[in-house]
Amino acid sequence: MKLDSHNHYWNYDPVELDWMDADWSLLQRDYLPDEHKSLLNSIDFDGTIVIEARQILKENDYLLDLAQQNDFIKGIVGWVDLRSKELIRQLETYASHSKFSGVRHVVLDEPDIDFYIRDNFIDGIKQLKDFNLTYDLLNRSEQLPAAIGLVKQCPNQPFVLDHIGFPNIKDKVLSPWREELIELSNYDNVMCKLSGLPELANWNQWQPDDFRIYLDIAFEAFGEDRLMIGSNWPVCQLAGDYTNIMNIVIDYIKQFPQTTQDKILGSNCARFYGVK
Repeated sequence: MKLDSHNHYWNYDPVELDWMDADWSLLQRDYLPDEHKSLLNSIDFDGTIVIEARQILKENDYLLDLAQQNDFIKGIVGWVDLRSKELIRQLETYASHSKFSGVRHVVLDEPDIDFYIRDNFIDGIKQLKDFNLTYDLLNRSEQLPAAIGLVKQCPNQPFVLDHIGFPNIKDKVLSPWREELIELSNYDNVMCKLSGLPELANWNQWQPDDFRIYLDIAFEAFGEDRLMIGSNWPVCQLAGDYTNIMNIVIDYIKQFPQTTQDKILGSNCARFYGVK
């Protein structure tokens, strides 16, 4: 089974999707499963994991409804308020759904560089293991030290790092991202998504070789058992064509045995998110 580990769907609403920059007009329309399914079919992928695009509880209901209607949606990563006194009730409401795989908070947009390691957030993360839920780490590269601090305090919680931790590919910067990524990888409960790369480079001016050193570092750090491919569709369209973007990783891993390729293209994702 080949799986896109990271994409989004929405009915466009400028208020609820206010994270879109004003000049991202390409994203300011509906993006729904049928369109994505045709793209998956074009590269012989079997399914996808859908990630929240709105930090509101009704996003969970919206995505679960889409997952019920579309078998190729193998799991969803939703949102709950990890700092709320109502957290357990929220988790009880959604975790019973077989396709509710995990949760995410857009720490990327939090101005607090230490957001991850605030006590009330860590307390919330520690509740997830009781509901067999994963957590997607979405942060700026300068928030990686806090991500390491969070993971260190939650050794039994499955984590996956989105978009390889947002390195500055545009300016070809490696440090301190490289050292911090390697430190994060020392925790066996953390996986990493090879996703979102072109958006971190020069849009529509990138070449596949721009990403080789970053992929090399990710493979050195996490190894073949803790990496998964992801598109970040439709956000990735800001930087190019879906197929070309997915081929960055698909072509890169052709240097490895087929068993390794199979892990990166699907089986690692299925294992992490509990895809049946």
